[in-house]
Amino acid sequence: MPADIFGYVYAATIAAGGVLGYVKAQSVPSLGAGLLFGSILGYGAYQTSQDPKNIALSVTANIILGGFMGYRYMNTRKIMPAGIAVLRYYFI
Repeated sequence: MPADIFGYVYAATIAAGGVLGYVKAQSVPSLGAGLLFGSILGYGAYQTSQDPKNIALSVTANIILGGFMGYRYMNTRKIMPAGIAVLRYYFI
C-alpha cells in the first residue's frame, strides 16, 4: 500500500511549527502542542498508510487542532500561527 506522504509532511510541519514557536518566543506550550499533535498526526499517517480507510485518528486530531487554533485566532486576530492553521481547513 502507498505511504500517506501528505500526512507525514503535514505531521512534520505541525511539529516543526511547535519547535519554531519555541525558538522564536520561548513558548513551551507551543513546543509541547506541536510535538504532541505532530506525533499523533504522524501515527495517523502511518495508520492511513496501512489501511486507507483508517482515518479516524487523523480526522479527530485535525478537528481538535482546528478548534484550538480557531479559538486562538478569534481571540488574537493574528495570522501567525493560528490563522494559517485555520486557513488550511478551507483550502485542503
